Amino acid sequence: MKHQDWEMLSILHTTENITKAAEHLYLSQPAITLRIKRLEDYYGIPLILRKQRGITFTPEGELLAQHAKRMLKEQVNIEEELSNLKQEVTGTLRIGASNFIAMNKMPKLLSLFKKQYPNVEFQVVTGWSGEMYRKILNRDVHISFIKGDYNWKDNKELLYEEAVSVAAPWDFDWEDLPQLPRIEYTTDEKMRHTIDNWWYSNYKQPPAVSIQVHQVEACREMILNGLGYSILADLVVKPYSDLITKPLKNSKGEIITRQTSMYFHNDSLQLNLVKAFVNFIRQQDIKNL
Repeated sequence: MKHQDWEMLSILHTTENITKAAEHLYLSQPAITLRIKRLEDYYGIPLILRKQRGITFTPEGELLAQHAKRMLKEQVNIEEELSNLKQEVTGTLRIGASNFIAMNKMPKLLSLFKKQYPNVEFQVVTGWSGEMYRKILNRDVHISFIKGDYNWKDNKELLYEEAVSVAAPWDFDWEDLPQLPRIEYTTDEKMRHTIDNWWYSNYKQPPAVSIQVHQVEACREMILNGLGYSILADLVVKPYSDLITKPLKNSKGEIITRQTSMYFHNDSLQLNLVKAFVNFIRQQDIKNL
């Protein structure tokens, strides 16, 4: 198999859909189908079975797809090692970033790093913090920027903490919250647990949710337009001084905070690229960037 075949099988295995794989690879569906047929003829085995929606791999196809993924990872590893031997900061840095960091911090950070090291390229994946934790666990990325505290036995460096607060367009008393309109947004499991645990430690009735949105940025806009309050991390609303924010406190009267940390494997520092980026991040005031 060629590198293009590894890539095709890997993406097809992930998407289980020829149309989506073709879009990802910038190929036509007939081109994907033809390449699959050529591999099937070469190995003398069926690779996929077509379903009503999408495809599934045969046992033989599953074996070949897993081999393709291993080969792609090996290819990345050898390219990194060869680049590292040059004693230069070059290559492709693979980064995982939680949604808020990806939108509000990462563009500026990557731009500043690129000015110092113009021969560096980036491959960035974004999503919920739990997803980015799995990415670094599986070594799909060199570094992950994650909100929340996850079990990690390798390198984890705290970048900043922020209070988890109620943000509202009007002043409020704590006892009135259950009757006030609340705006909900989709977040990761750890943040949802923090919010729910605080709420039901203080109130018997559920919140009066009036609006549900997918992203915290949309939630913020709803608050700014006077449609209700929400419970979120401080930095989301920090630039908006007109909003009323009050931090949550636990039973001991301590402010409840949320950490943002940089996770990476210690052995990855052997790569000049990763070492340079970690040192660069250590020099930045991420919270106020």
